[in-house]
Order: sequence, then structure tokens, then C-alpha cells
Amino acid sequence: MNILYGIPNCDSVKRARAWLIEHGVAHQFHDFKKLGVPADKLQRWIKELGWERVLNRSGTTWRQLDEAAKALVVDAPSAAALMQAHASVIKRPIVEWADGQLTALSVLTVGFSPALFAERV
Repeated sequence: MNILYGIPNCDSVKRARAWLIEHGVAHQFHDFKKLGVPADKLQRWIKELGWERVLNRSGTTWRQLDEAAKALVVDAPSAAALMQAHASVIKRPIVEWADGQLTALSVLTVGFSPALFAERV
């Protein structure tokens, strides 16, 4: 099953979910706000994509952090700790496709990309 991870009020997540529904692509939605960030999945994302690509330094949550908190993020463990504490600093959406391939859509494209989704289905 395809799993889309994110938060429901994120515009990119909304567009991604709408695209999947419109194109009849079966998927589950994992809401970080309600279900949290699965630690094992986060470790996989960081391992496969790099913590710098998973961490959203351009979003509101990052900008609202104090400088001391930002300065503590220097490697994968410190980034993972921040992402576990503040799910909104994870780039979204992250889609785990049924074939096991992992694609962080907002990292590989600027926002939601229908072309990238079309390549996966």
C-alpha cells in the first residue's frame, strides 16, 4: 500500500492527496499530528535521503524556532530528535510507494509535482 506522510493542513499534502484520489491510486494517509512520526520510518528516510533533505528549513516551524534550537541541529541524530519533537519541520509530503521506493516529493520538486507522481504509478 502506498503511504503518504504529512499533515492535513499542508497545501502540498492536500494537492498530493487530491491527485492520488483523482487518479485512483490506493493509499493510506499517515497524519503526523494525530499519529506522530514513526521513529523507524524517520530513521529510514534520513538514511536513504539524508537528514538535510528531510528537514524543512524553509517552513514556518523552523523559522519560529529560537536560534539556540536551530544551532543544535548539526547531524542526523540531532535532526531526528528535532523532527520527532516538531513533526512540522519534516518536508512534506513523504510518500512511501508500494514497491518500496521512497520519494520525498517536496525535496525532489518544489512543492507537489504531478509529473513525479505520474512516474510512480
